[in-house]
Amino acid sequence: MSEAGSPLGRVAVLGAHILDVLGRPVETIPAGQGSARLSEIRATAAGTAAGTGVDLAKLGAQVYSIGAIGDDLLADMLTGALRAHGVDTGGLVRKPGVQTSATILPIRPNGERPALHVPGATSRLELADIDLAAVAGCRALVVGAPDALGDFAAGGLGTVVRAAAAGGALVVADVLHQGSPADFSRIADVLQLAGWFLPNCDQVRALTGRADVADAVRDILALGTGGVAVTLGADGCLITGGDGGLIHVPAIEVDVVDTTGCGDGFNAGVITGLLLGCDPVDAAWLGVACGALVATGLGSDAGIVSLGQVLGFLAGAERDVAARIGDRLASCAARESEETHA
Repeated sequence: MSEAGSPLGRVAVLGAHILDVLGRPVETIPAGQGSARLSEIRATAAGTAAGTGVDLAKLGAQVYSIGAIGDDLLADMLTGALRAHGVDTGGLVRKPGVQTSATILPIRPNGERPALHVPGATSRLELADIDLAAVAGCRALVVGAPDALGDFAAGGLGTVVRAAAAGGALVVADVLHQGSPADFSRIADVLQLAGWFLPNCDQVRALTGRADVADAVRDILALGTGGVAVTLGADGCLITGGDGGLIHVPAIEVDVVDTTGCGDGFNAGVITGLLLGCDPVDAAWLGVACGALVATGLGSDAGIVSLGQVLGFLAGAERDVAARIGDRLASCAARESEETHA
């Protein structure tokens, strides 16, 4: 049963929790001790777990964050940003003597985002830090950045994923870095248990060592992964259908401010669609719409306001798809209301 008032129910996001500090527009880095005026500077909760979690909370999920952070001011800022969006931070564990993972992002006028990153506490997560009962009670588990979780990825993470799967949760994984075949081998156990894997095209090629995305996807499906969606930036995404073949869903054109967090927005949209019972292609359309909206503002928490707002935006490009998703949402909400009052 979903949590009261939430057709999506409770979703756990496990992995990379990063504080992003972003400024725009940055045309050049001043020489020496020079300075430059910017129009905007923001700090946001980001990373493949936290960024996706914030967007899921906006879309109506009850989000529970799990990860390792530092015991510093950055951790206070990160948890504050998550709580401001209604995310339950009870699963975040502070690690003394290690700084919170953080990134400085000077955003170029065209929306590109070079990054200056400190890995920080993300890889310090341990099995003993995690309440398995809380994970087992979730409708979905998002494993964000298993490639950045160090030894935990090849050890205790499998225990967490199995606990979620045993409880009937949808398990979805995404990676943080471009990666390599060695990383692919290290996270293979997680992908084997995952219902969906949502990398970008550079990541899926680098992880598998395949030049062709279709070949790379076949390698992933051979592990036992239920489905794969590959984001293509301005070209939209590819998503596997029922026969394992790839279906192209185009991007929705917007005026791009910053591409930070577009992948996290895509993930949140796809997960929302799947939890509502949509078919994978409609779920991908919802993901594309969320990713496009994130690109219209600064930071990974930009653009998305609510599921209703996203559906209104999607209707401008694909009215029939938006209507089908809206029908699924109404059906889930009605069923939730009946269960609540039973």
